[in-house]
Amino acid sequence: MTNQTELPDHQPLDRRRLITGAAALAATAVTMTAASAASVAPLGQTGALTPSTDPLPLGPLSGSRYPDSHLESLKKPKVSFGPSGFPAFAGTMAVERVATGFRWAEGPVYFPAGRYVLFSDIPNNRIMRFSEDDAHLSVYRQPSMNSNGNTIDREGRLITCEHAGRRVTRTELDGSITIIADKYNGKKLNSPNDAVVTADGAIWFTDPVYGIGGYYEGIKAEPEQEKHNVYRVDPKSGDVKVVVDDFVEPNGLCLSPDEKKLYVCDTGFTDGPDNPSHIRVFDLDVAAGKASNSKVFADMPKPSITDGVRCDTDGRVWCSVGWGDPNEDGVRCYTKDGDLLGKIHIPETVANLCFGGQQRNRLYICGSTSLYAVYTSVQGALKP
Repeated sequence: MTNQTELPDHQPLDRRRLITGAAALAATAVTMTAASAASVAPLGQTGALTPSTDPLPLGPLSGSRYPDSHLESLKKPKVSFGPSGFPAFAGTMAVERVATGFRWAEGPVYFPAGRYVLFSDIPNNRIMRFSEDDAHLSVYRQPSMNSNGNTIDREGRLITCEHAGRRVTRTELDGSITIIADKYNGKKLNSPNDAVVTADGAIWFTDPVYGIGGYYEGIKAEPEQEKHNVYRVDPKSGDVKVVVDDFVEPNGLCLSPDEKKLYVCDTGFTDGPDNPSHIRVFDLDVAAGKASNSKVFADMPKPSITDGVRCDTDGRVWCSVGWGDPNEDGVRCYTKDGDLLGKIHIPETVANLCFGGQQRNRLYICGSTSLYAVYTSVQGALKP
């Protein structure tokens, strides 16, 4: 008597082999499942969307009248037609809330070809898109690997800093994603925060530790880089090099219109009361890939910090302010020599900002739960 059974197609089946094979398959499946669970990290922390039962009102901020009192000039106006000497005033306009319902809005970038602003909603693990022609708000990407800062390169491609991915990526024109940088000296980056692209195609980015400090804006992890650096990615070789290594927490950054200056925010005050809360400026040598001759450009009124910065075409510096005195929440504007010109008051902590609009004269402001906008009498610098 054999231990075989005839199948309908008359192929013999060995029961012992069947039982042994089934056990092996089950063991393999368990092993593969365990290995998968141990090795595959979540695609960023998936947030629970903010309930929209009672959203903040859109449109001009409450109490606005011309000239808008949310615009404060350090020079007292001689006439009533807006704050004299402060280029935030563009005429009959007011600060507007154009979108709301986010947990922490950050990293805005404007795409002129589509007339839309992309910005990160970090805890909700998504990139949002606001179309300025019809005020339509939509989700551009989710999950976004807890994206933070965004910019655009000279070919119109999105550059994104990701907390959960601990990397800088580029979204190609066909929608695919290329990893630009995720390691330095064989070790993971901390949590890339913000980026700019110089005319030669090099990508400069900051790498503090905010995105690995917990599970709210990323995935908690130990830092592998000893210092919190500013890096440059070579446009030809892809090599990642440190350009500045003496920041406490390097944050937002931007280029002067002629690319001869690099501005970088240090928000180290979040780590201790004796640490800086200021913007530093460097002499920039784009061809050599070097930043030198650092000095403090502007101090923030502690406990406030600034973590987003942009330049206009005349070299004025516009920066975010928040986390401190509510009366300081908003945007500050400085001359290229560091003199404070004026403030835009926003009713929330402001993280970042960018110029947009078809004339690049509309300032988009990421203020905590909302996106704000205001027309200015200047244009944002052509450089991202």
